[in-house]
Amino acid sequence: MTGPTAEEPWPVRTVARKIADWVNRLGTVWVEGQLTQISARPGTGTAFLTLRDPAADVSMTVTCSTQMLRAHEPPLSDGTRVIVHAKPTFFLNRGTLSLRADEIRAVGVGELLARIERLRRLLTAEGLFDPRRKRRPPFLPNTVGLITGRASAAERDVLANATARWPAVRFRVENVAVQGALAVPQILDALRVLDRDPDVEVIVIARGGGSVEDLLPFSDEALCRAVADCRTPVVSAIGHEPDTPLLDHVADLRCSTPTDAGKRVVPDVAEETARVRQMRDRARRALHGWVDREVRLLAQLRSRPVIADPLTPLRRHAEQVDALVGRGRRALLARLDAEAVALTATRARLTTLGPAATLSRGYAVVQHTDADGTPRVLRSVQDAPEGTEVRIRLADGALHAVVTGDREATAEGS
Repeated sequence: MTGPTAEEPWPVRTVARKIADWVNRLGTVWVEGQLTQISARPGTGTAFLTLRDPAADVSMTVTCSTQMLRAHEPPLSDGTRVIVHAKPTFFLNRGTLSLRADEIRAVGVGELLARIERLRRLLTAEGLFDPRRKRRPPFLPNTVGLITGRASAAERDVLANATARWPAVRFRVENVAVQGALAVPQILDALRVLDRDPDVEVIVIARGGGSVEDLLPFSDEALCRAVADCRTPVVSAIGHEPDTPLLDHVADLRCSTPTDAGKRVVPDVAEETARVRQMRDRARRALHGWVDREVRLLAQLRSRPVIADPLTPLRRHAEQVDALVGRGRRALLARLDAEAVALTATRARLTTLGPAATLSRGYAVVQHTDADGTPRVLRSVQDAPEGTEVRIRLADGALHAVVTGDREATAEGS
């Protein structure tokens, strides 16, 4: 059979019937979810329920016999986590898809805890609980984002304790369902809104205590992964001290109660004022101590002779310089006098031993001229034969003479 065309389209009933035929060929399935909108009117044989995915905004209609619904123990109520054995059914008249259930099982606490434990091991293996990835909340956040139930005790505890500690703290509160089928989707939406707000510097997720089923949304895998992906630090304040949903492990800071979160999300203005006062006192004492030390040091420096009377050392050094100058002058004059005396004595010796003194005593120096014209002192009569011209030097002048007559030799040693 060929498909429909624009010239020969299928009527709605044909399309609906074909979809119904395809759905009817499907087998039965086991489906898990949370029950909402349970409707079992008196006098009817069919009950209508809505089965909602706790991690996504997806739901399906479930039909079952009213007798099976009323005979279920414990009685089913909105928010109950169940497992349904059903067959998909497509209704031609309304064009809707639903599940026809023949068995409904409530998920027990033991099974819920086992599933939470399996999810805990999975997230631990992925590193979502690693302390190294946790961020420290700011010391004094500009705005605190608060995700909690509307007009709940948890909201009052966080706001009252935080305001008591720091009256100027600002909050942006997002009220959501904190249990039941709508809790996880609403918390995820509020988390995205606050994470995108640039003024919000820390996000607190708070809820009071409750049973395991009540706190189940805070162990949801989608919520844990969303908190791990947040750019803003997240504080978990779920239940009481013994309650430890998975959100406590993936959050950047875990508080035992909403009251504890109100105390830890902002500092205590009284404690900080006292700390500032203490630091100011310490700074004042340190400054005074430093000034006192410097004053004592200046006093010690001023008491030193060189500072107390700076001219005395100068005068003392000036006297030393004058004394050294006098000693140098006296030493120089004494040296000059000694050298003058020695020079006079040397001059006297030179005068006594000089030829002029000898000539003055009646001696004469006889010189003759060599063949080359150089005057020579005549030392021997042999050097002046007869006729030799000689020059005779006396004390007051010189004479020129010619050697004549016989030569007389003087006996040696006589």
